[in-house]
Amino acid sequence: MTSEAEVLTNIIQRRRSVMPPVYNDKKIDRTTLEVIIDSANYAPTHKLTQPWHFIVFTGESLKELGREIARLYKLHTSPEKFSERKMTDMEQKPARSAAVIAIVMESHPHLLPEWEEIASTATAVENMWLMATALGIGSYWSTPGIINHLQPFLSLSDNQKCIGLFYMGYTDVELPASKREDISTKVQWRE
Repeated sequence: MTSEAEVLTNIIQRRRSVMPPVYNDKKIDRTTLEVIIDSANYAPTHKLTQPWHFIVFTGESLKELGREIARLYKLHTSPEKFSERKMTDMEQKPARSAAVIAIVMESHPHLLPEWEEIASTATAVENMWLMATALGIGSYWSTPGIINHLQPFLSLSDNQKCIGLFYMGYTDVELPASKREDISTKVQWRE
């Protein structure tokens, strides 16, 4: 294997979902965030629609995002499923992060089926995740049910939807090895 392939393999295998409770207080500077976001721009995109859009929350806006998430959870959760503890955790999670990126997918129904735009946006997020890993930043993609209600808060147009929140932060915690089945259990060879 070439050294580039070895480096890429190492980054792919180290990528983990790293949650805000293990983030430390170190901030992610804007230049680093721009490098991470720019990596998304090289994802595959059918018909060059480039459907990925990102809204970046840092500083005080993280608290605002947390309050809105908690408000939406309380508003849209039935009394029998509602948990005060969960609402508090949802509100505090953004503030424990150095940055949160709202992942927005823009559909182009006259050109492509929506699933292709979602797949393209997902590959853009994976590019960000791999770049964050390479830069020593923990991150994870969260898809709480309330994302379906964030459109007004995020000022999205009718053809845009939030498909997740990408939490990021530095951590001092040693991350566990990946647990994956051997790839041979998932591959058929036809020759």
